Amino acid sequence: MMVRLGNTQIGLFRYLGLWTAVVVLFGMQNFVADAMNGRTWSAWDYLRWSGIRWYTWAALAPLVFRLAERYPIYGSLRLRDLGAQLVASMAVTLLVLVIGAFVSTAFEPSNFDTQLRYFLGFYVATGLLTYWALYAVQRAVQFYEEKTHREVEASRLATELAQSRLRALKSQLQPHFLFNTLHAIATLLDEDTLSAEDMLLRLSDLLRAFLEDYDGQEVSLRRELVLLDLYLGIQRIRFKDRLTTQIYIAPDTLDCAVPSLILQPIVENAIAHGISKRVGMDCIEVESRREGDTLCIDVRNRNSTLQAGPASASGHGIGLSNTELRLRELYGDVAQVRLDMIWPEGVVCRLRLPFREIGEQDDAPEVASA
Repeated sequence: MMVRLGNTQIGLFRYLGLWTAVVVLFGMQNFVADAMNGRTWSAWDYLRWSGIRWYTWAALAPLVFRLAERYPIYGSLRLRDLGAQLVASMAVTLLVLVIGAFVSTAFEPSNFDTQLRYFLGFYVATGLLTYWALYAVQRAVQFYEEKTHREVEASRLATELAQSRLRALKSQLQPHFLFNTLHAIATLLDEDTLSAEDMLLRLSDLLRAFLEDYDGQEVSLRRELVLLDLYLGIQRIRFKDRLTTQIYIAPDTLDCAVPSLILQPIVENAIAHGISKRVGMDCIEVESRREGDTLCIDVRNRNSTLQAGPASASGHGIGLSNTELRLRELYGDVAQVRLDMIWPEGVVCRLRLPFREIGEQDDAPEVASA
């Protein structure tokens, strides 16, 4: 069974336990006061006198909470609400005293009028203080609940905002990638129809695999490699013998969480700024490893250059800039992405993410373990 105090519910036994503690405390106080005057009564008498008063307040406390909710006193001190509470405090206190006097009549030799005068003479001030103490408790509980609700709502709104930003960033990548791929297919239609058809089928598989995970912001590295393998298959058809790929994946990183579609735009940048703009052959290498609590992913290409200085990253397209924004939204300052030159020629994009397993069981393409 539950006792409802405003919007708060408390178990009946716990509620009675709290008020019993008050009964015992004031019963002991009365005993000590009488003992100092040299005259005491039995323990039952002190508990009975204290219990009549405080259990009556226990019965009426839900009423006090409802009155506090209906007529709250704010900082502006509206006279209507203040007046309502003053009247309510006197009315409820009087009701408690009347009930206490009526109940005491059953245990005492004096009549109701005598008991009522006794209660009015000794317990009016205590009753008013009790009412206002209960009022203060109700307001404190309500303020705490409102504060908690605002914090939860603010957290929910912040989460929704972050998700909206991430969806917007992902949506920017899709048309960019589709345009490049469809352009390559259109070019191959006149040169190699079979290769164009193969590329179109791989594009269909890639889009289907991506749409299955569209609502998720994170996938396992294993799942991300499936998408990457489909994309690299398209690019190998496009560039034929000029492009080779190497995948080095540490087995303990396969189930680690990574942002979905994080590798494809990085590899696309590597191809766009390497073999697409420069003559000769190129090799795209993807490596993952664990370093403590960090997942390290490196994407290298051997046929591009990077000018010295921090401004060099600005020339590497929407993929890298969106990658930076997505990592910031998902992980804050914990994750990092940067571009470095590698010897004797080439560029490496280094991703550093918090190491956390996601527990997916997707089938991954065959990869060479480091």
